[in-house]
Amino acid sequence: MRGTHMLPGSPIATTEESLPPAGRAALRAGVVGNWVDNIHVFLPLTALAPAMVVLAGPAAAASTGSLIVVAMLFGRPVGGIVFGRISDRLGRTRTTRVAIAGTAACALAIAVTPTHEILGAGTIALILALRFLGGIFVAGEYSAAIPLAMEWSRPRRRGLMSGLILSMAPWAQASIAFSVAMLLMMLGPDVYSAWGWRLLFVLGALASIGMLIYYSRQVSDAPVFHRRDRTTSARPRAGMRDLLAGRWASTFWQVFLLMTGLWLLTNTTVLLLTGRLGTDTGLSATGVSMAIGIASIVQAVVMALAGHLSTRTGRRTLFIAWGLVAAVLGPLVWWLAVTSQSFGRAAVLAAVLQVITVSAYGPVSAYLSERFPTEVRSTGYGMGYSLSLVLPALYPFYLPWLEAPLGRNGSVMALIGLGGGLLVLGAALGPRLSSRDTDADIDTVADGVRERGPMQTTEGAR
Repeated sequence: MRGTHMLPGSPIATTEESLPPAGRAALRAGVVGNWVDNIHVFLPLTALAPAMVVLAGPAAAASTGSLIVVAMLFGRPVGGIVFGRISDRLGRTRTTRVAIAGTAACALAIAVTPTHEILGAGTIALILALRFLGGIFVAGEYSAAIPLAMEWSRPRRRGLMSGLILSMAPWAQASIAFSVAMLLMMLGPDVYSAWGWRLLFVLGALASIGMLIYYSRQVSDAPVFHRRDRTTSARPRAGMRDLLAGRWASTFWQVFLLMTGLWLLTNTTVLLLTGRLGTDTGLSATGVSMAIGIASIVQAVVMALAGHLSTRTGRRTLFIAWGLVAAVLGPLVWWLAVTSQSFGRAAVLAAVLQVITVSAYGPVSAYLSERFPTEVRSTGYGMGYSLSLVLPALYPFYLPWLEAPLGRNGSVMALIGLGGGLLVLGAALGPRLSSRDTDADIDTVADGVRERGPMQTTEGAR
C-alpha cells in the first residue's frame, strides 16, 4: 500500500491523523470525485436545454430533454450491477479508474456530436446512446469509490463524510446552473446553442481525466477489503441472487424501498422543478439557472449537516423525521414555488423545497455501506442505489396519466407525498442503529445487524 506501513489485515485507523496517505487521498477523492460524477449526471438537464432546438430540431425539442435525462437513469442500474460485482471481486480503486475513463470518453463524444442539420434524428439517437453508456460508467464510479471512502472513514466520521460526499450532487448542479447562466450572458442564446454548450462537456471530461490521474497515483483499497480476502476465501463469491433472494435479500429490499422514496423526491423537486420554473413561472432560462443554483447551494450545506446529524440521532430516526416533513410540507412548498411570479420568491421556495426533501440523502452513503459487509458492499450499494431509480425515472410516461385526475400540479404533489411516505416506511423497516451501534468497524456494524436481525438492534442516540 503506497505511503503507509499498515499491513492489509491491520485494524482500520481510528483517528483521521493516523490514516495513511492513501486513506486521506481516498476521502478527498470520494468528495471531489462525486462532484465530478454529478457534473456528468446534471449536464444535460441544464446545459442542453437552451440548445435543444439545434440538437433535436424544432419539432422534437420540447419532448427530447426528458428522454436524455432518462437515458442516463436507465444506464445506472446496469452500471451498479456490473461494476458493483467487479469492485467486490477486483478492488475498489481499480474499478473506479475504469469507470472514470469511460465517463470521460462519453462526455468527449457528446461534445463533438454533430447537430440536427447534419445527422437529423441521428443526433439525438447518438446522444441518447452515449448518455445510457455514460450512466453505466457513472454508476460504476459511485458503486466503487463511495464504499471505498466509507471503508477508510473512521466510525464517528462516516456520517459527516457521507454528507460531504453526497452534498457534491447539489454543488455540481449549482456549478452547472451558474456556468450555463454565465455562458448565456457572455455568448448570447444563439452562440450558446451553436457551440457554447460543448465547452461544458469538454470541461467535464477534463475533470474526470484529472480524477483518473489522482486515483492512479494516490489512492488504494482500504485494509478492510484485504482482510475480507482472508476471511471469505473458503466461501463462494456472492452474486445477484444472494441480494435479490438470498442472504441479503431482506436488507436489499428494505434499502430499495427507502431509496425509491428518495428518488421520487429527487425527480420531482430537482428534475421536474427545474423544467416547471421555466414553463410555469415566466422566468427566463438565465433566471431558472440562477434560482436552481441558489437552491442547490442551500441544499448542499444542509445535506452535509444531515449526514453528520445522523451520527448523533441514528440514521433511521433521521430518515423517518425527514420523510414525514417531506410528505406533509413538500407538496405545499412545491405548489407555492411553481406559482411564484418573481425570481426572489421562486429561488427561496426552491431552496426550501429541496432542503425538506432531498437533503435527506446526507446519511445515505454511510447507511448503505453499513448495511452490507465488505464481500458484497459495492454490489449492494450499486444495486440498492441504482435499481431503485428505475420506477421513479419512468415519470415522463406515467405523469401524464396522473395529471388527468389530479391536475398538472396535483400529480407532482402526490408523487412528493408518496416519496416521503416510502422514505418513512423504508427507514422504519430497517435497523434501529444508534450512534453507539455505528461507532464501530464498518464490518462489525454490518455483521451485527445481520446476526441480530433488522428489528432487534438498539435505538436511541448517545
